[in-house]
Amino acid sequence: MRHSVEALDLQVWNCASGLTRGPGHRNVMAHLDSEVKEECLREDLKFYFMNPCEKYRARCQIPWKLGLQILKILMVTTQLVRFGLSNQLVVAFKEDSTVAFKHLFMKGYSGVDEDDYCCSVYTQEDAYESIFFAINQYHRLKNISLGTLGYGETEDNRIGVKVCKQHYKKGTMLPSNETLNIDSDVETDCIHLGLQFLTENPQDWKNSSFFRLEFYRLLQVDISFYLKGIDLQTIRSRELPDCYIFQNRITYDNKAHSGKIKIYFDSDANIEECKVLNISGSIQKNTQYVLVFDAFVIVICLASLILCTRSIVLALRLRKRFLNFFLEKYKRRVCDADQWEFINGWYILVIISDLMTIIGSILKMEIKAKNLTNYDLCSILLGTSTLFVWVGVIRYLGYFQTYNVLILTMQASLPKVLRFCACAGMIYLGYTFCGWIVLGPYHDKFEDLDTVAECLFSLVNGDDMFATFAQIQQKSILVWLFSRLYLYSFISLFIYMILSLFIALITDSYDTIKKYQQNGFPETDLQKFLKECSSKEEYQKEPSVFLSCFRCLRRKGSDDHLILFN
Repeated sequence: MRHSVEALDLQVWNCASGLTRGPGHRNVMAHLDSEVKEECLREDLKFYFMNPCEKYRARCQIPWKLGLQILKILMVTTQLVRFGLSNQLVVAFKEDSTVAFKHLFMKGYSGVDEDDYCCSVYTQEDAYESIFFAINQYHRLKNISLGTLGYGETEDNRIGVKVCKQHYKKGTMLPSNETLNIDSDVETDCIHLGLQFLTENPQDWKNSSFFRLEFYRLLQVDISFYLKGIDLQTIRSRELPDCYIFQNRITYDNKAHSGKIKIYFDSDANIEECKVLNISGSIQKNTQYVLVFDAFVIVICLASLILCTRSIVLALRLRKRFLNFFLEKYKRRVCDADQWEFINGWYILVIISDLMTIIGSILKMEIKAKNLTNYDLCSILLGTSTLFVWVGVIRYLGYFQTYNVLILTMQASLPKVLRFCACAGMIYLGYTFCGWIVLGPYHDKFEDLDTVAECLFSLVNGDDMFATFAQIQQKSILVWLFSRLYLYSFISLFIYMILSLFIALITDSYDTIKKYQQNGFPETDLQKFLKECSSKEEYQKEPSVFLSCFRCLRRKGSDDHLILFN
């Protein structure tokens, strides 16, 4: 057997030497070189468009990215759940503190805001009592508060209450004679009531000339003060507590001069690192475990990011090889659809998700170590990255024909849906501006443009229809009639026509995809080129001895990495 193989190799070498010495050796070599390149390109393309299972059966290539994505899904979801529970404690503490402040500093607060403001007063006596009540409650805070609260310093490093009032310059107003003489320039006067001053003079500050308000030219009164607090509920979840600085502001709004002063309360909570923490127990050890877990998530995402980036780069190289070959052989360019086949959108989605997870995990580690306090940005990054990770699971379900219908339908209907939404959006914007201008003064849901857009979107989905009709104020018969015409026309147009056409577009794309799956998809240049590979398989099972030898000699080692890249 050994002698026969050596004889066969000698025969092939003599054949090659004879062709080299023959007159037509250049044409034969060029033809064989072109055929080998074409066949290698087919093999690389066929391998590229295989799924991980097919690649493993074809060349026993372990699907590292598939395993890594599964591990990443579990770890990122676990990380998000843990951070979400911690973030809920932070948000709950801020909201509970705001409610407690409203009850502490606002006289007569019922527990429910009247509108976008908390409560209102209608007499001068009630206005004075409400202002004095807030200042007195600040002075008595430590004796009446149930929370872990203390006094904080203002911007000028002083502890106390800052009271400011805005008013027009002096003038006269006689409504009975329809006479008004006033300067429209606005003046602002402020006074600082220190904690020590409030303690030494508990009643004298009320007699100050500053608090003699001329309501006919008064615009608003602002009471601002700082408080400090500690969130102890995080200790129960074995986390270090957070220290807060609450910047509170009470605003008495009299800009309308309608006889009703609206009272607003705003509390801005900022988290700061506690200066001294001495907590016994296993909290510090638990924090270290969480930091190690977050670091491992970053390592996993970095590995996924590198693998996906490498796959995209190598896919672009393969795309360039195919474009050059197609242009050289067929003397024309490849269509755009075939060129986009090499750009794997799922890899781009994974890369974006990995970047957001890495940045969010770093922020989470800094928050855990109490070096940063930006919970909102961290939650947005981790939440969006987890969304992208789970959306990426659809890619692997798409390898099955039954589940792939959703992806193909979305791809086919997306261009038509976008064009349709652009046209429908113009009509939607027209109704939005019209409703805001006409119905805004008479309906709560049409006061602002964003509120109008949300209300109309709810109507399109069949939500809150009766309440929208019923809440219109019947102060103007003309506006009431217009509101009926406006709402009926919008609902009829968008629900019965536009929404039905929108669904019809998606249904049409779904029917088209189902027909293609039964009868076959239209073949592109790339698919025809790959199909030639299948048609030649019988011929390639028994290649000539010389062609096999020539493939081994002519194939460049620099092209091998282009095959095993996906």
